Amino acid sequence: MQKYGLIGYPLGHSFSKTYFNQKFEAEKIDAKYLNFEIPNIKEIKTVLRENPELKGLNVTIPYKEQVISYLDELDEDARLIGAVNVIKFTKGLFGKLKLKGYNSDIIGFKQSIEPLLKETHRKALILGTGGASKAVFQGLKQLGVGSTLVSRKPKEFCITYEEITPKTMEQYTVIINTTPLGMFPNVNECPNIPYDLLTPNHLLYDLLYNPDETLFMKKGKEKGAVVKNGLEMLLLQAFAAWEIWQR
Repeated sequence: MQKYGLIGYPLGHSFSKTYFNQKFEAEKIDAKYLNFEIPNIKEIKTVLRENPELKGLNVTIPYKEQVISYLDELDEDARLIGAVNVIKFTKGLFGKLKLKGYNSDIIGFKQSIEPLLKETHRKALILGTGGASKAVFQGLKQLGVGSTLVSRKPKEFCITYEEITPKTMEQYTVIINTTPLGMFPNVNECPNIPYDLLTPNHLLYDLLYNPDETLFMKKGKEKGAVVKNGLEMLLLQAFAAWEIWQR
C-alpha cells in the first residue's frame, strides 16, 4: 500500500486527508493518506524514519518555508517562491531516499484566476506577506500582472494599508487576500482597504474558502466587482500534487 500525508501544525480539519482518502476509495487506489501534526519542523525526521513507505507529503502552515532545509532538491517554481507545499519521494543511488520540493499552490492559483483576468487587470495588490503571498506574487508575474504586497507594518518592498490611496485603488484593479482575516469563525473581519473606492473594473480574489463568501468578497460584490474564493484553487492544487507524485 502506498502512503501519503500532510505535515503542519495544527491540522484540525484537514481538507487534504478527506479529499485524498475519498479519492483513493472512489478510484480503488491502494493507498492511504495520514495527518502528521508536528509541533516542530525537526520532527519531520521522525515522520520519515517511522514511515519508510511514504511516497509523498503535502506541507501546510507553518512549515512551507522551514521544510526547504530538509530537502535534497527544489523545483524551479518552489525555488523562485521560496515555499514548498508538495514533497515527492524517490529512491536515488543505492536506494537512498531523495526528497524534492514543489509548489502546487502556484499551479492552482494560476489556473483558477487566469479565466477572470481582463486587459484592464495589469496591477495587483496582494494583502498579506506570508508563504501564500509569495506563490500568488510569482503566479501573477507569470501571467503578466505586476504586484505590490500590502503589510500591516512597514516592511521592505511592501506598502502598508494606510498607504493605499485613491490613485492606488484606481491603478490596482486586482486585489488578492492571502491573510486569514474573515475565515470562519471570525466571519465579521476583513482586510482594511478602502472598499468605497472599488468599482465594477475590480477583481477581488480571496484565498479563503470558509465561509463561501467572506466579508471581503461581499464588500466587493456590493460595488459591482468580480469576486472569487479559494475553493477552486484548493482543489486544483490537490490535483497538481497528485500529478507530481505520479510522475
